[in-house]
Amino acid sequence: MTGRVEGKVAFITGAARGQGRSHALRLAQEGADIIAVDICEPVPYEVSSATTPDDLAETARQVEKLGRRIVAQTADVRDYDALRSALEQGVAELGALDIVSANAGVVGTPTATDVLTEDEWRTMIDINLTGVWHTVKAAIPHLKAGGNGGSIILTSSVAGIRGYANMAHYVSAKHAVVGLTRTLAIELAPESIRVNSVHPTQVDTDMIHNQPIYDLFAGKPGATGEEFAEASSRLQLLPVPWVESIDISNAVLFLASDEARFITGTALVVDAGSSLL
Repeated sequence: MTGRVEGKVAFITGAARGQGRSHALRLAQEGADIIAVDICEPVPYEVSSATTPDDLAETARQVEKLGRRIVAQTADVRDYDALRSALEQGVAELGALDIVSANAGVVGTPTATDVLTEDEWRTMIDINLTGVWHTVKAAIPHLKAGGNGGSIILTSSVAGIRGYANMAHYVSAKHAVVGLTRTLAIELAPESIRVNSVHPTQVDTDMIHNQPIYDLFAGKPGATGEEFAEASSRLQLLPVPWVESIDISNAVLFLASDEARFITGTALVVDAGSSLL
């Protein structure tokens, strides 16, 4: 099956690499043009390496290689005016908006709840929750103006349906995304705009492959990648340590396509069974 989102325009945040790039490429493979944004600079307290303008340019190159159009710009989801401006430019160039993937997010630094700083908590909430709200707030007028409905997919996490020690800020933000999804689904249903959340387990990207995350899951300082993989495997029901970006992108594609035309307000879990453990 091809052309599942043929002629659609998708707005993707956090598109410079990882899941965001994967979503852009998967939707482009199925016929969508892309509006891509990413901060492309370091974020305080984030343990994974910063994305760069070169990363975003590479996403654009790969989308164009697939024969699709892309408007790629730097923007911080915490800055509503900048995000809205980037989206407006993309819609002006590509002519419409049909799909929204609010994917941008950070994992932060693993920290016990009672020693989290005010600024660290606020940074997490500003990106992983307020940034998602900014994304949909900017997008909704364009979806409504199109008059053809649309699909909004908010990236939550398995941490949006279960707890993890030393990740209170992350877990809280990802749980809140579920509430935002359900509220938006109710508000936008009369416009035939569907809103769903996707909940990955650990995904094989830079977000998990760094020393603080290795140490958190292995339960000791200086953990190796092999020790992390072993510990991570124990958190999945299926015999894998993590899933791949394409697994989440296929879920996003499904929710964006007409195959999911009557699915709204749903949490789609792609977690190798980890939520059952």
